[in-house]
Amino acid sequence: MSQILELLQDAVSQNASDLHLTVGSPPVFRIAGELRVQQSESLRAEKTEAMVRELLNAEQWQHLVTTGEIDFSFSLPGVSRFRMNAFRQRGCYSLAVRMVPTHVPSFESLGLPSVIRAFADRQQGLVLVTGPTGSGKSTTLAALIDAINQTQKRHIITLEDPIEYLHRHERSVIDQREVGIDTMSFAQGLRAALRQDPDVLLVGEMRDLETMTTAITAAETGHLVFATLHTPDAPQSIDRMIDVFPPGQQQQIRFQLASVILGVVSQRLIPTVDGKSRVAASEILVNTPAVANLIRSEKVHQIRTAMQTGKMYGMQTMEMSLRELLQSKRISEAQIRQYAAEWASGLSLL
Repeated sequence: MSQILELLQDAVSQNASDLHLTVGSPPVFRIAGELRVQQSESLRAEKTEAMVRELLNAEQWQHLVTTGEIDFSFSLPGVSRFRMNAFRQRGCYSLAVRMVPTHVPSFESLGLPSVIRAFADRQQGLVLVTGPTGSGKSTTLAALIDAINQTQKRHIITLEDPIEYLHRHERSVIDQREVGIDTMSFAQGLRAALRQDPDVLLVGEMRDLETMTTAITAAETGHLVFATLHTPDAPQSIDRMIDVFPPGQQQQIRFQLASVILGVVSQRLIPTVDGKSRVAASEILVNTPAVANLIRSEKVHQIRTAMQTGKMYGMQTMEMSLRELLQSKRISEAQIRQYAAEWASGLSLL
């Protein structure tokens, strides 16, 4: 077996979330959020290039040579699936690998609040799942899609870059499209999806005005839309969507968002006390008449107060979630300072 395939197997067996290959360093695994250098020789340029070339077909290799980077998926039967990014740095090739479990996690197995699961039962509207890279957004969305698939007869179309979890048709019919392979862009794929008789749409990332506009329109016209943003919390997610639009359109967008948005889930993954796994801390905004009024009246900055007092609706701030995890002794104060430092002051940990 080749070295790259052995490394992928080792990473899975050690429950690593990521693998990094770069010239001048031994292979590095990320386990429970921490980088761990493997006991082997430092990689030479020709070795990393050979490992990257082994994973790519001729067309993908040419794309990497031409552009300097490429996103792609790779599957090792019986082991796992992987989300990969190969890139050039200092004239050499490096590889970043994210492990993707072969099975779709059930919502219950993630230990997330039940109010998030309730979004999957809605018939139309927009749900945002946000957070930095590696915060579990894709896993939460996969679990929500699976919850629909197991319980409802619906046509689901996903737009992903790349496809991570593979869904099987259960009660629903699921079409999964990969940007760059099955469609040229999120915006183009989303426009086409509206002509494909969907009930549920998943947009892997809303990166531009056109994608956001189409997603809002889809939610207004009777579809349930899930989408992600790289925003750190719920209020900033609302602001980010509004700010993408030209000033002359922003008031209209506020009214549209106030009408269609069902909720925002913002996540961070925190290593557990035993260091063996990670747990999601989640901020949850549920759209209520009061929240909708704040969005319409340009008072998004007051949404945090509504979340603090909205526990009866299932709302919680990140501080509330972290405090609960801390009190249950699943995470420590030191881990909050390291992995969620911006909320440490709200917990009086600084």
